Amino acid sequence: MTNILSRRTLLGAALATPALARTSLAQGAWPTRPIRWIVPFGAGGAADTAARSIAATMQDLLGQNIVIENRTGGNAVIAANALLQAPRDGYTFLVDAANQLTNPALMRDLPFDYATAFIPVTQISAFPQVIAVKSDFPAQDIAAFVAQAKARPNTITIGTPPAAGMAHLALAAFEKRAGIKLVHAAYRGGADAARDIMGGSVDSVLITTSSIRPPVVSGKARVLAVTSLERPPSLPDVPTLAQSGFPGFDLNDWNGLFAAEGTPRIAIDRIAAAAAEAAKAPAVRARMDPAGAIMIGNSPAAFGEWLASQRSQVLELIREANITLG
Repeated sequence: MTNILSRRTLLGAALATPALARTSLAQGAWPTRPIRWIVPFGAGGAADTAARSIAATMQDLLGQNIVIENRTGGNAVIAANALLQAPRDGYTFLVDAANQLTNPALMRDLPFDYATAFIPVTQISAFPQVIAVKSDFPAQDIAAFVAQAKARPNTITIGTPPAAGMAHLALAAFEKRAGIKLVHAAYRGGADAARDIMGGSVDSVLITTSSIRPPVVSGKARVLAVTSLERPPSLPDVPTLAQSGFPGFDLNDWNGLFAAEGTPRIAIDRIAAAAAEAAKAPAVRARMDPAGAIMIGNSPAAFGEWLASQRSQVLELIREANITLG
C-alpha cells in the first residue's frame, strides 16, 4: 500500500510541477533544484574557466549545484538558441561574451534579436588585453611603436584571436586613434598567436593578459600597454593605452551571464547577488587573479548599461573597419 501511495504521490507531484514551480517562485523559494549554465566556449578556455570558478562558489551560496554544459559552434549561436528553447523557469542561463554585441553586425538571418531575447544578469569577468611585441622589436613603449608604424606603414604584423573578436575590435580602434595601419593576422586562439610571437614570425600581438604570459616569462616578448581602463593586478607596472595618449580607451575581452526574456525576476536578482559575493571570494580571486582576469559580478542594471555603451561602440568599429568573420 505504501508503494502504491508513493507512486500516486509522485505522479501527482509530476503533473503539478509547473504550477508548483510558479507558486514556489512567487513565494520566494528559489532555487529548489540544480541550475544549468550553457557555455558556448570549449572547456579549459579563459571564459569557461572564469565561469566554472565563480560557479563553484555561487553554488555554495545558493545551496544548489550549478551544472556547466559546453555547447560550442555557430559563433555561439547554438548555445544561445539552446537557452531560448529551454523552459524559462529560472534554472537555465547562458554564459556569453562579445558575441552578444558583434553577431548582429556579422551574421545574417539570426533566429532571434540579441537586444530583446536576452536579459543581462551579471558580468562575470573581464580579460584585459595587451599590445606586446617580440623581444627584438625596436620599441620600448606605445609611443615608439606608433612611431615605427608611421615610419613603416603596412609592414608591421600584428596577430589577434580570432577574426571579429574583441582583440580584433581593439586593434581597429587603436589603429584608428593612432592613425596607423598594421598588417593583421587573425588566429584561431590566443595560444596560437602567443606561439608565433615566441617564434618571432609575427612582430606584435594583441591578446589577453593570460595568453601573453608564456612569451613574456620566456623572454620572447614584452608588453607595451594594456587595453583596459585600469592596470590589471597581473601587470601593475604596465601602462594602459588610456595613460599612453589614448584617453578613455577601454576594450577588453569579457564574459557574462544572460537569461532568456521571461525568466522570473527573483531568479535573476538572486543569482546576480550570489555572483557579486562570489566575485570577491578569496578562492575565486586566488585562481583568477594570476591569469589576469578581473572578476566583476555587477548588478543586472549595471551590466545592461555597460552592454548598451559597448554595443554602439562595437557596431561602429565593425562598420568603419569593415570587419567580417572570415
